[in-house]
Amino acid sequence: MTSALQAGARRRELLRRRAPARPARGRAATARTVLARTAAVLIGLLFLLPFYYVLVTSLNSASTSASLSDVLLPHWRWGNYARAWAAAPWPRLFLNTVLIASGTVLLALATSLLAGFAFGVMRFRGRNLLFGVVLMVLMVPGTVLIIPDYIIANDIHWLDTYWIQIVPWGASVFGIFLVRQFFLGLPQELFDAAELDGAGRLRMLWSIGVPMVRPALLIIALNVFLASWNSFLWPFIMTTSPSVQPVEVGLAAFAGTEGTDYTGLSAAVVFTTVPVLAFFLALQRHFITGAMSTAGGVRG
Repeated sequence: MTSALQAGARRRELLRRRAPARPARGRAATARTVLARTAAVLIGLLFLLPFYYVLVTSLNSASTSASLSDVLLPHWRWGNYARAWAAAPWPRLFLNTVLIASGTVLLALATSLLAGFAFGVMRFRGRNLLFGVVLMVLMVPGTVLIIPDYIIANDIHWLDTYWIQIVPWGASVFGIFLVRQFFLGLPQELFDAAELDGAGRLRMLWSIGVPMVRPALLIIALNVFLASWNSFLWPFIMTTSPSVQPVEVGLAAFAGTEGTDYTGLSAAVVFTTVPVLAFFLALQRHFITGAMSTAGGVRG
């Protein structure tokens, strides 16, 4: 009886000694959370600073001085936006951009899905070697190929057309790699069972593959859409008519022999960036979910 009382007393003493450690751990966890959130806010403000500077410039006059107050505070000259809107046929340029980006996304999704399925599921001789050749495309700088690409486009009469802005970017090496990694992470037994049931390759791809790799397809679609929307050098070289040019080429209207209209250019940058920013914010939940699923698929 005495030993049981002594054991209970020692247990209560140990619990009393450990009790003060809990608030300390709680305070440390709270401090880490506050520090992490503060760092996230500061990093977010750092990324927003360039866009804020463009926004302020778009609302200032061309004769504004370079003082700190003029750089950080707008003067609310909304006429810059009217002048910028009149400098180029923006409705047509927006329509061209949406058409080009949509066509590029659809083509990139189709090629990424088909090639990723072939490299990830199908078994054929030289598969790894051929996939390595595809990955080598990432090592070639795009500017090196502009001259031969221009010559080819001229020979097939694709200059100043929608085709030259869609077809060359309709295959994404990153997309092929991502879809392949997803398929490699799936159990091969799924496709073996479907083959035993008489399903063909396309049936397996559509019924099993597409639902499984949907997060990867979402990531590919967003990346290709943003890249197409922000493309400037390629359409600037390959097109000459506003009837087929995208919005990024329209921004070149503010640079002339007498200099660059920075306030008009900044205003145009703002109203050409807002649509794609709204598009991203509307799909950010799907983007984050797809990114997390994609990370798991790549690890697999």
